[in-house]
Amino acid sequence: MKIDRTRALGAFAAYVRPYDAADPKVRLKIEHTYRVAELCERIARSEGWGADETLLAWLCGLLHDVGRFEQLRRYGTFDDRRSIDHARAGAEVLFAAGGIRAYLEDDCEDELLHTAVAWHSAYRLPETLDPRTRAFCDLLRDADKVDILRANVQTPMEEIYGVSTAELRASPVTPAVEDAFYAHHAVLRSLKRYPADHAVGHASLVFELVYPESRRAVREQGYLFRLLDFPTDNPDTARVFAGLRDHLRGWLEENAR
Repeated sequence: MKIDRTRALGAFAAYVRPYDAADPKVRLKIEHTYRVAELCERIARSEGWGADETLLAWLCGLLHDVGRFEQLRRYGTFDDRRSIDHARAGAEVLFAAGGIRAYLEDDCEDELLHTAVAWHSAYRLPETLDPRTRAFCDLLRDADKVDILRANVQTPMEEIYGVSTAELRASPVTPAVEDAFYAHHAVLRSLKRYPADHAVGHASLVFELVYPESRRAVREQGYLFRLLDFPTDNPDTARVFAGLRDHLRGWLEENAR
Protein backbone atom coordinates (compact mmCIF):
# COMPACT_ATOMS: atom_id res chain seq x y z
CA MET A 1 0.00 0.00 0.00
CA LYS A 2 1.29 3.43 -0.95
CA ILE A 3 0.70 6.31 1.47
CA ASP A 4 1.18 9.83 0.16
CA ARG A 5 2.33 11.82 3.19
CA THR A 6 1.61 15.18 1.53
CA ARG A 7 -1.91 14.11 0.63
CA ALA A 8 -2.59 12.84 4.16
CA LEU A 9 -1.31 16.07 5.74
CA GLY A 10 -3.45 18.08 3.34
CA ALA A 11 -6.52 16.01 4.21
CA PHE A 12 -5.99 16.57 7.93
CA ALA A 13 -5.47 20.30 7.42
CA ALA A 14 -8.69 20.47 5.39
CA TYR A 15 -10.59 18.53 8.05
CA VAL A 16 -9.58 20.85 10.91
CA ARG A 17 -9.86 24.09 8.90
CA PRO A 18 -13.54 24.74 9.84
CA TYR A 19 -12.64 24.63 13.53
CA ASP A 20 -11.32 27.77 15.20
CA ALA A 21 -7.55 27.33 15.46
CA ALA A 22 -7.46 30.45 17.65
CA ASP A 23 -9.27 28.42 20.31
CA PRO A 24 -6.51 27.07 22.60
CA LYS A 25 -8.26 23.69 22.86
CA VAL A 26 -8.45 23.29 19.08
CA ARG A 27 -4.83 24.35 18.70
CA LEU A 28 -3.85 21.92 21.46
CA LYS A 29 -5.30 18.95 19.56
CA ILE A 30 -3.88 19.99 16.20
CA GLU A 31 -0.38 20.26 17.65
CA HIS A 32 -0.85 17.06 19.65
CA THR A 33 -1.82 15.21 16.46
CA TYR A 34 1.35 16.17 14.61
CA ARG A 35 3.55 15.26 17.57
CA VAL A 36 1.89 11.87 18.05
CA ALA A 37 2.38 11.11 14.34
CA GLU A 38 6.09 11.96 14.69
CA LEU A 39 6.39 9.82 17.80
CA CYS A 40 4.72 6.89 16.04
CA GLU A 41 7.29 7.17 13.28
CA ARG A 42 10.15 7.40 15.78
CA ILE A 43 9.02 4.34 17.75
CA ALA A 44 8.45 2.29 14.57
CA ARG A 45 11.97 3.10 13.34
CA SER A 46 13.47 2.18 16.70
CA GLU A 47 11.82 -1.24 16.35
CA GLY A 48 13.32 -1.72 12.90
CA TRP A 49 10.01 -1.62 11.04
CA GLY A 50 10.21 -1.29 7.25
CA ALA A 51 9.51 1.94 5.42
CA ASP A 52 5.89 1.06 4.54
CA GLU A 53 5.04 -0.09 8.06
CA THR A 54 6.69 2.99 9.55
CA LEU A 55 4.66 5.29 7.30
CA LEU A 56 1.50 3.40 8.24
CA ALA A 57 2.36 3.93 11.91
CA TRP A 58 2.76 7.66 11.21
CA LEU A 59 -0.67 7.70 9.55
CA CYS A 60 -2.22 6.06 12.63
CA GLY A 61 -0.90 8.98 14.65
CA LEU A 62 -2.24 11.54 12.20
CA LEU A 63 -5.72 10.00 12.30
CA HIS A 64 -6.04 9.03 15.94
CA ASP A 65 -7.74 12.14 17.38
CA VAL A 66 -10.02 13.37 14.59
CA GLY A 67 -12.97 12.68 16.89
CA ARG A 68 -11.75 15.31 19.35
CA PHE A 69 -12.75 18.21 17.14
CA GLU A 70 -16.43 17.31 16.87
CA GLN A 71 -16.42 16.39 20.55
CA LEU A 72 -15.23 19.89 21.42
CA ARG A 73 -17.59 21.62 18.98
CA ARG A 74 -20.66 19.73 20.14
CA TYR A 75 -19.98 19.40 23.86
CA GLY A 76 -17.32 21.99 24.71
CA THR A 77 -15.19 19.43 26.55
CA PHE A 78 -12.55 16.74 26.07
CA ASP A 79 -14.05 14.71 28.91
CA ASP A 80 -15.39 11.51 27.37
CA ARG A 81 -17.48 10.83 30.47
CA ARG A 82 -19.45 14.03 29.93
CA SER A 83 -19.73 13.77 26.15
CA ILE A 84 -18.80 10.98 23.74
CA ASP A 85 -16.08 8.38 23.31
CA HIS A 86 -13.77 10.47 21.14
CA ALA A 87 -11.90 7.44 19.78
CA ARG A 88 -15.07 5.73 18.57
CA ALA A 89 -16.30 9.07 17.19
CA GLY A 90 -13.08 9.41 15.20
CA ALA A 91 -13.50 5.92 13.75
CA GLU A 92 -17.04 6.85 12.68
CA VAL A 93 -15.87 10.08 11.00
CA LEU A 94 -13.18 8.21 9.10
CA PHE A 95 -14.87 4.93 8.24
CA ALA A 96 -18.66 5.14 8.65
CA ALA A 97 -18.72 8.56 6.99
CA GLY A 98 -15.96 7.72 4.49
CA GLY A 99 -13.52 10.43 5.57
CA ILE A 100 -10.57 8.04 5.31
CA ARG A 101 -10.63 8.24 1.49
CA ALA A 102 -9.47 11.85 1.66
CA TYR A 103 -6.24 10.54 3.21
CA LEU A 104 -5.61 7.56 0.92
CA GLU A 105 -7.37 5.68 -1.87
CA ASP A 106 -6.21 2.18 -1.00
CA ASP A 107 -8.51 0.45 1.48
CA CYS A 108 -6.36 -2.60 2.22
CA GLU A 109 -5.35 -1.33 5.68
CA ASP A 110 -8.75 0.08 6.62
CA GLU A 111 -9.43 -2.60 9.21
CA LEU A 112 -6.11 -2.03 10.97
CA LEU A 113 -6.52 1.76 10.88
CA HIS A 114 -10.09 1.53 12.16
CA THR A 115 -9.01 -0.67 15.07
CA ALA A 116 -6.05 1.53 15.97
CA VAL A 117 -8.16 4.70 16.01
CA ALA A 118 -11.21 3.19 17.74
CA TRP A 119 -9.20 1.57 20.54
CA HIS A 120 -6.41 4.09 21.09
CA SER A 121 -7.84 5.49 24.33
CA ALA A 122 -9.40 2.30 25.73
CA TYR A 123 -8.28 1.09 29.14
CA ARG A 124 -7.30 -2.27 27.63
CA LEU A 125 -7.09 -3.66 24.10
CA PRO A 126 -9.19 -6.68 23.07
CA GLU A 127 -7.45 -10.00 23.64
CA THR A 128 -8.54 -11.17 20.18
CA LEU A 129 -6.30 -8.83 18.16
CA ASP A 130 -3.83 -10.46 15.80
CA PRO A 131 -0.14 -9.77 16.58
CA ARG A 132 0.38 -7.22 13.79
CA THR A 133 -2.70 -5.19 14.67
CA ARG A 134 -1.79 -5.29 18.36
CA ALA A 135 1.72 -4.02 17.55
CA PHE A 136 0.29 -0.99 15.74
CA CYS A 137 -2.28 -0.37 18.48
CA ASP A 138 0.39 -0.58 21.19
CA LEU A 139 2.62 1.78 19.26
CA LEU A 140 -0.12 4.38 18.76
CA ARG A 141 -1.20 4.16 22.39
CA ASP A 142 2.42 4.63 23.49
CA ALA A 143 2.91 7.70 21.32
CA ASP A 144 -0.36 9.21 22.54
CA LYS A 145 0.57 8.65 26.19
CA VAL A 146 4.03 10.16 25.75
CA ASP A 147 2.63 13.35 24.25
CA ILE A 148 -0.22 13.61 26.76
CA LEU A 149 2.47 14.30 29.36
CA ARG A 150 3.74 17.21 27.29
CA ALA A 151 0.24 18.58 26.66
CA ASN A 152 -0.62 18.54 30.35
CA VAL A 153 2.45 20.58 31.21
CA GLN A 154 2.34 23.06 28.34
CA THR A 155 -1.40 23.70 28.67
CA PRO A 156 -2.78 24.76 32.06
CA MET A 157 -4.82 22.01 33.66
CA GLU A 158 -7.49 24.59 34.43
CA GLU A 159 -7.96 24.98 30.68
CA ILE A 160 -7.97 21.27 29.89
CA TYR A 161 -10.32 20.18 32.63
CA GLY A 162 -12.43 23.29 33.13
CA VAL A 163 -11.58 23.88 36.80
CA SER A 164 -10.52 27.01 38.66
CA THR A 165 -7.00 27.52 40.01
CA ALA A 166 -8.44 27.54 43.53
CA GLU A 167 -10.07 24.13 42.94
CA LEU A 168 -6.82 22.78 41.52
CA ARG A 169 -4.66 23.99 44.41
CA ALA A 170 -7.07 22.71 47.07
CA SER A 171 -7.61 19.33 45.44
CA PRO A 172 -6.98 16.12 47.36
CA VAL A 173 -5.93 12.87 45.70
CA THR A 174 -8.44 10.03 45.72
CA PRO A 175 -6.89 7.06 47.63
CA ALA A 176 -7.96 4.59 44.93
CA VAL A 177 -6.12 6.71 42.34
CA GLU A 178 -2.96 6.68 44.46
CA ASP A 179 -3.30 2.90 44.90
CA ALA A 180 -3.59 2.39 41.14
CA PHE A 181 -0.39 4.38 40.62
CA TYR A 182 1.56 2.22 43.07
CA ALA A 183 0.11 -0.89 41.44
CA HIS A 184 1.82 0.31 38.22
CA HIS A 185 -1.18 0.56 35.95
CA ALA A 186 -3.28 3.27 34.35
CA VAL A 187 -6.00 4.85 36.47
CA LEU A 188 -9.58 4.10 35.49
CA ARG A 189 -11.56 7.22 34.64
CA SER A 190 -14.29 6.12 37.03
CA LEU A 191 -11.88 6.43 39.98
CA LYS A 192 -11.01 10.08 39.36
CA ARG A 193 -12.98 12.44 41.58
CA TYR A 194 -10.74 15.50 41.99
CA PRO A 195 -8.59 17.68 39.69
CA ALA A 196 -5.32 16.35 41.15
CA ASP A 197 -6.39 12.83 40.20
CA HIS A 198 -5.88 13.74 36.54
CA ALA A 199 -2.21 14.56 37.10
CA VAL A 200 -1.68 11.26 38.93
CA GLY A 201 -3.58 9.41 36.21
CA HIS A 202 -1.51 10.91 33.44
CA ALA A 203 1.76 10.14 35.20
CA SER A 204 0.63 6.54 35.70
CA LEU A 205 0.41 6.11 31.92
CA VAL A 206 4.19 5.65 31.91
CA PHE A 207 3.73 2.23 33.53
CA GLU A 208 1.67 1.11 30.54
CA LEU A 209 4.24 1.96 27.85
CA VAL A 210 5.12 -1.07 25.72
CA TYR A 211 8.11 -0.01 23.62
CA PRO A 212 11.53 0.87 25.09
CA GLU A 213 11.79 3.91 22.80
CA SER A 214 8.61 5.28 24.37
CA ARG A 215 10.16 5.19 27.84
CA ARG A 216 13.34 6.76 26.47
CA ALA A 217 11.25 9.56 24.96
CA VAL A 218 9.58 10.21 28.32
CA ARG A 219 12.94 10.60 30.06
CA GLU A 220 14.32 12.70 27.24
CA GLN A 221 11.41 15.14 27.21
CA GLY A 222 11.37 15.75 30.95
CA TYR A 223 7.67 16.57 31.17
CA LEU A 224 6.80 13.72 33.53
CA PHE A 225 8.39 15.25 36.61
CA ARG A 226 7.16 18.71 35.74
CA LEU A 227 3.66 17.23 35.75
CA LEU A 228 4.31 15.65 39.14
CA ASP A 229 5.62 18.95 40.51
CA PHE A 230 1.97 19.64 41.22
CA PRO A 231 1.11 23.13 42.52
CA THR A 232 -0.93 22.65 45.70
CA ASP A 233 -1.94 24.36 48.91
CA ASN A 234 -3.10 21.04 50.34
CA PRO A 235 -0.38 19.52 52.59
CA ASP A 236 -1.73 15.99 52.16
CA THR A 237 -1.60 16.37 48.39
CA ALA A 238 1.97 17.73 48.60
CA ARG A 239 2.95 14.64 50.61
CA VAL A 240 1.31 12.29 48.10
CA PHE A 241 3.04 13.87 45.12
CA ALA A 242 6.45 13.81 46.84
CA GLY A 243 6.03 10.05 47.28
CA LEU A 244 4.90 9.58 43.68
CA ARG A 245 7.93 11.46 42.35
CA ASP A 246 10.38 9.39 44.39
CA HIS A 247 8.73 6.13 43.39
CA LEU A 248 8.63 6.95 39.69
CA ARG A 249 12.27 8.05 39.59
CA GLY A 250 13.30 4.65 40.89
CA TRP A 251 11.00 2.82 38.50
CA LEU A 252 12.31 4.72 35.47
CA GLU A 253 15.91 4.04 36.46
CA GLU A 254 15.12 0.34 36.25
CA ASN A 255 12.84 0.37 33.21
CA ALA A 256 13.80 3.20 30.86
CA ARG A 257 17.05 1.88 29.49
